[in-house]
Amino acid sequence: MRAFLLIFSGLPGTGKSTLSERLAAPLNAAWLRIDTIEQALRDLCGIEVQGEGYRLAYRLARDNLRAGRNVIADSCNPIALTRTEWRSVAAAEDAGCINVEVICSDPTEHRYRVEHRQVGISGLALPTWQNVLDREYHPWDQERIVVDTAAMTIEQSCTRVLEELSGRNIY
Repeated sequence: MRAFLLIFSGLPGTGKSTLSERLAAPLNAAWLRIDTIEQALRDLCGIEVQGEGYRLAYRLARDNLRAGRNVIADSCNPIALTRTEWRSVAAAEDAGCINVEVICSDPTEHRYRVEHRQVGISGLALPTWQNVLDREYHPWDQERIVVDTAAMTIEQSCTRVLEELSGRNIY
């Protein structure tokens, strides 16, 4: 079976990092978290990060896919440009590519998560609820798996993704 790129997207606080990290082991996938990459660039290179984190992640994903390893990309992936770039990464390595959009449809729960989350990345400045509301996030125009974490546990969310992947002969 060829390697695949599983591209997680969604606003901060929806649960995409928790879900994507949890799925890395059963999918035998490298987990590339944009927050970690961008904070490392800030800490190690002293730069104001714009698109550099994504561009570095694309290269890491290509290397892993080329080596036959599955990859989970964990980022907001909010705009058409980044979504197209991730697809291009998979296509360049003849890998499968599936988008997973993680949402939290309950605004009260979503706000609570944003205001109370712990991320485990030293120095990372977390967005406020207003930052999340103001964030640019383009509507989707591509096929994707949508996981609404508002009413599901992390285990139920993982099961939902794994079932979808199984139905597509990925897992």
